[in-house]
Amino acid sequence: MSSGTRDYYDVLGVPRDASQEDIRRAYRSLARKNHPDVNKEPGAEARFKDITEARDVLSDPEKRSAYDRFGPRWREMQQAAAAGGGRRPGGRPSGAGAGGPGPDGGRVQYEEVSPEDLEGLFGGDGFDGIFGDLFGRRGRGGGVRMGGSDQEAVIELTLEEAARGGRRRLRLGDSELEVDIPAGVADGQAIRLAGRGSPGIGGGPPGDLLLRVRLLPHSRFRIEGRDLYVDLPVSPAQAALGATVEVPTLEGRARVKVPAGSSSGRKLRLRGRGLPNPSGPPGDLYAILKIVLPKKLGPEEHELYERLLELEGKKPRREAA
Repeated sequence: MSSGTRDYYDVLGVPRDASQEDIRRAYRSLARKNHPDVNKEPGAEARFKDITEARDVLSDPEKRSAYDRFGPRWREMQQAAAAGGGRRPGGRPSGAGAGGPGPDGGRVQYEEVSPEDLEGLFGGDGFDGIFGDLFGRRGRGGGVRMGGSDQEAVIELTLEEAARGGRRRLRLGDSELEVDIPAGVADGQAIRLAGRGSPGIGGGPPGDLLLRVRLLPHSRFRIEGRDLYVDLPVSPAQAALGATVEVPTLEGRARVKVPAGSSSGRKLRLRGRGLPNPSGPPGDLYAILKIVLPKKLGPEEHELYERLLELEGKKPRREAA
């Protein structure tokens, strides 16, 4: 399934310290949206299978514990433990955080297994046979050769940084690294840095580092996927008679036509003016009309509003459809 490359927690959209109730709630919500009997869109059935598999693993304490310790190799490690007499391999925490935030605010870590731990569990020839089949090759000196685990960290970006992309210097632990931010990276998307994860065992290749993007709140725009929303204040006269007004965008300012008879809350769509998308169409920008009255009326304005009230028969106008 896609969970071979995607994290089970990411599939359900829950943090790594999610409770069983959080997992059940997320599963029910996603299952309703993606069940093949309800959702006929292409890929819905595959997503439903991914969601169900993620739920099955994370709702089982033993499977979840193995997954949190060993990541994508959790099944192999459980099978190896069962072949060795039902005991689980011992492990030690990896050198850098993997996964997501833990309950204490730190990073949840997968555990790596040392050759000594595995030798003690399976012993001599039994160890060689089991792990020779599982991983296919041996390291120097007769030890097992295993690739390192992937690690995950969070990178916070402003909306403007995510839209334009570029290079960014990050400090992770005691090291600094340069990261290429692709233009149009979205909230929750992962940037993969090959070979920057946990070191391998017995000369095995290192894992990768996944930088999970978190978009910071913006002072003006609200973000939903790749679509942006912005409030657009207009006067009562502009809303009633129609007008062309300016609206802020990521690239500057654009002009949009307000139809006559508009009410507060009406959405004006600016196609393609949302967050860029490197692999498809960009998002849209939605300007939400907000009718704003002047804080203080001048004599002429006061007279005009009184005249308008007389014409309306001193009754509230019906809301526009």
